[in-house]
Amino acid sequence: MERVFMKGNEAIAEAAVRAGCRFFAGYPITPQNEIPEYMARRLPEVSGQFVQGESEIASVNMVYGAAAAGVRAMTSSSSPGISLKSEGISYLAGAELPAVIVNVTRGGPGLGSIQAAQMDYLQAAKASGHGGFRMLVYAPATVQEAVDCTYRAFQKAEEYQSPVLVCADGCIGAMMEAVTLPEMAKAGPMKLRFFAAEAAGENRLVVTSLLTPEETQEAFNRQKAALYERWEREEVLQEEYQLEDAELVIAAYGVTARIAKTAIAILRQEGIRAGLIRPITLYPFPYHSFDRLDYSRVKQILCAEMSIPCQVIEDVRVGVANRAPISTVLHSGGVLFTAEDLVDAARALCRKE
Repeated sequence: MERVFMKGNEAIAEAAVRAGCRFFAGYPITPQNEIPEYMARRLPEVSGQFVQGESEIASVNMVYGAAAAGVRAMTSSSSPGISLKSEGISYLAGAELPAVIVNVTRGGPGLGSIQAAQMDYLQAAKASGHGGFRMLVYAPATVQEAVDCTYRAFQKAEEYQSPVLVCADGCIGAMMEAVTLPEMAKAGPMKLRFFAAEAAGENRLVVTSLLTPEETQEAFNRQKAALYERWEREEVLQEEYQLEDAELVIAAYGVTARIAKTAIAILRQEGIRAGLIRPITLYPFPYHSFDRLDYSRVKQILCAEMSIPCQVIEDVRVGVANRAPISTVLHSGGVLFTAEDLVDAARALCRKE
């Protein structure tokens, strides 16, 4: 496999191409602009199609059409652009169409700021559109992981006939690191359920999220709920770092978790036994990592997130289930953590004990 030095956004785009993506539609917005720029150059080289849509709404609906034709398709945007795409994403889920959506996140609400942030957790993990559907949501912490998650997202989208979201904070999109690129996958037509049904003689010629009275919406929703329960059993990804003797556990994802590792090294030199739980899937969330902690030893949980107010804390509370106090250390609006921010917060918690 090829090892190269790449910017995060461009590495995401190349990973998509190597996963078989042959259609991209998007609209410019900082800090994800290198993804469509790269796709505009790269897709014609592999007989793919790039479209700069007139809007985010048009772009996601073009992806819907491409997916319905059996083409592996992707769109990307940043925070407010994903809000505009949310109806189309819900339609993809309702029609059981595989597609990959990339959100390189920025601050908010509203127009917010163009700098990196982690303020889309609730949107990504809880409500990416109407109707109560869920998506697998990956939150990479390195450029290599962004490559791996994007490649995996295409596989999982087709496996589950579902849209999948890669949620990378703006730092991951902007930084450059050495990455090992995967091999080129076959880019033939996807295997779609309604194609299979047509071959079997069933009447599934119309791709729609509007169900017939015979099918019933409730039956469809129950089927999806069973799928989401399967994801919670089989698709959870997380990193557990230095938890064996930890008395203080930091909960963080994305670039913040990288910084937390440096802070943990400093804290351990001072005699503060700190560890980290890093969700790689924001949905399904690794509740079991928090449930397995030894709360006779773990005295504090510290949520670190580039969001004010904290969003990940809602899921951390479920996992901890009142067995330890939970505190936060937060930035937003493009303000990045330093290791010292986390070290100071951990020291303050230890002084309170």
